[in-house]
Amino acid sequence: MKFLDQAKIYIRSGNGGAGSVSFRREKFIPNGGPDGGDGGKGGDVWIEAVEGLNTLIDYRYQQHFKAQTGNHGQGRQMHGAKGEDVVLRVPVGTQVLDEDKETVLLDMDTMGMTELLLKGGNGGWGNVRFKGPSNQAPTHANPGQEGQERWIWLRLKLIADVGLAGLPNAGKSTFLSAVSAARPKIADYPFTTLAPNLGMVDLSTTERFVIADIPGLIEGASEGAGLGTRFLGHVERSGCLIHLIDGTQDDVVGAWRTIRHELEAYGEGLGEKAEVLALNKIDALSEEERQEKADALEAAAGRRPLLVSGVSGEGTRPLLRAAWGEVLRTRGLGDPSAPAAQIQGWTP
Repeated sequence: MKFLDQAKIYIRSGNGGAGSVSFRREKFIPNGGPDGGDGGKGGDVWIEAVEGLNTLIDYRYQQHFKAQTGNHGQGRQMHGAKGEDVVLRVPVGTQVLDEDKETVLLDMDTMGMTELLLKGGNGGWGNVRFKGPSNQAPTHANPGQEGQERWIWLRLKLIADVGLAGLPNAGKSTFLSAVSAARPKIADYPFTTLAPNLGMVDLSTTERFVIADIPGLIEGASEGAGLGTRFLGHVERSGCLIHLIDGTQDDVVGAWRTIRHELEAYGEGLGEKAEVLALNKIDALSEEERQEKADALEAAAGRRPLLVSGVSGEGTRPLLRAAWGEVLRTRGLGDPSAPAAQIQGWTP
C-alpha cells in the first residue's frame, strides 16, 4: 500500500429539503385545510479516527465528499427524511487543517474520536406551519436551508512512542527490523527509506511501545535538501528520539551535529525532545575504534553514547530500555527504574 500523509479534499453538507404546499381534500370533509409537511434536514459531514489505517491513500482517488440533501415534505403532513451523512474515516493522528494549510481545526489523536465538520441545512417548513386565524389557507412554504462547504487539508502524524533519527544509511531500518516484526526495505545506498515505517517493540509482557523509522536527514534538509523535513512531523508526538550514528564513518561528531542542527531548525519542539544517543554498526569496529569514537561523541554531546549493532543485536536491549525510560519520564507515567508491573499498574 502506498504511503500518503497529506491530502486536500472538498467537503459539503446536504441542503435541507423544501417544505410542501398541500391541502387536505377528501370527500365529506369540507374544511380540510393545509397539510403540507416539513422538509428533512440535510446530511452532516463527520470525521472519525479508526483503527487499522496508517495512510491517507483513500483520499488520493476521491477528493469530493458531499452529504445527501434532505427529502422534501409531502402532503398529509408527511415530513421529509433526513439526508444521509458522510463520515470521513482517517488514521489516528490525523490533523484537519484549514485551506491555508496552517490553521489546525482538529487533531484526531484518540481512537474512536468523532467530530462534526459541517452541519447540514435545516429543512423548510410546510404550509401547515403558517396557518392561523388570519391565514387559514397559506399557499407558501419555506425552501430548505443551504448546506455548508469548504476545502480542508488532512495531514497525518503517526502515533509513535519513540522516533528514529539519523543520516541516510545510519542503520535505522536495520535496527527497526532487528527489534520489531517490521520489515522495511534495507539496502546499501542512501535514501532506501522513502516513507515512515512503524514497528511494535516487546520488551516484556507489560512493556510494549511503538517505534517509528523516518527517511534519513541530510545537511540542509530544513531548506529542502534531499527529502527535506516533510516526514519529521511523524516523530513530533514521540516521547523521545533514538539518534543513531553510523560508527563506520570517519566524522561521527559531524554526523551528530548535522542531525541536531536540522532538528532544531525544524522546530515544533524536536530540538528539546529527549534524545538517546547510540553509536551503531559496532560489529564492524574494533574495540579501540569503538572507544575512540564513543569518547569523541561524549565530548561533543556531553553524554556517553550507547554501543549497538542492528546486525548482530549487540546492545539493542539496553538501548530500548533507555528509550522506554525516557518515554515514561517525559510523559509522567512513573519511575522508569521501578519494576514494569509497578509502572504499568498491572495486576494478575
